[in-house]
Amino acid sequence: MKLLLLNGNTDPAITERMAQGARLMCEHEIVPMTARFGARYIASRAASAVAAHAVLDSLASEIGRDNPKGYDAAIIGCFGDPGLEAARECFPIPILGMADAAIFAALRIAPRVGVLTGGAAWVPMLEEFFLLRGLGPDKVRVAAIPPTGDMIAREPAKAAGLLAETARGEVARGAGVILLGGAGLVGLDALVAPQVTVPVLDGLRCAIEAAETATAARQLSSIAPSVGLSEALAATLAG
Repeated sequence: MKLLLLNGNTDPAITERMAQGARLMCEHEIVPMTARFGARYIASRAASAVAAHAVLDSLASEIGRDNPKGYDAAIIGCFGDPGLEAARECFPIPILGMADAAIFAALRIAPRVGVLTGGAAWVPMLEEFFLLRGLGPDKVRVAAIPPTGDMIAREPAKAAGLLAETARGEVARGAGVILLGGAGLVGLDALVAPQVTVPVLDGLRCAIEAAETATAARQLSSIAPSVGLSEALAATLAG
């Protein structure tokens, strides 16, 4: 499977860090791309609005209407998923968002989710994101540690202790699963999970898994009319 991993921030170091993490999570072909304009690291509604434009611009240049480079899916590598719904309208392949994919993966594990991110500005932004999906504080609580996502990306091991401490607080409040949200937090689940008593999810890993599911569904729908549903399912699982 060929995946486009698009960083909605403009920091190429974060793009490379996410790409390295993605390659450790799967054996698919990962093609990294950095947004051509916008904030170095999104930390405000204004920056997120600009990033939505930048995401559409980048997807248009790389995928276009006909997907000539043969991508199977694209992942918006920014936990606020800027431009996700618009991108799904415009492009012919599955477009996945880290937050959108991860929150529903988390809710399949437990009815209450603790979302951890970097920087206090992201708390109300993510709360709004989840509310638009019908998920209020009874299901999803968002908490932040003081370092912003780009600071965490520069010193991930140092941030892991703060994340674990905050995660334990969310578990004490009833969270049955912890979700690490942010491009700068990719890969930190391995450091946080041993310090927490509930599952810890990585947003990028969840998006990759959602891309695999979406790609398999597209393959299934393309062959089902000619060979029948049971044969199509068998072919998909075998492939």
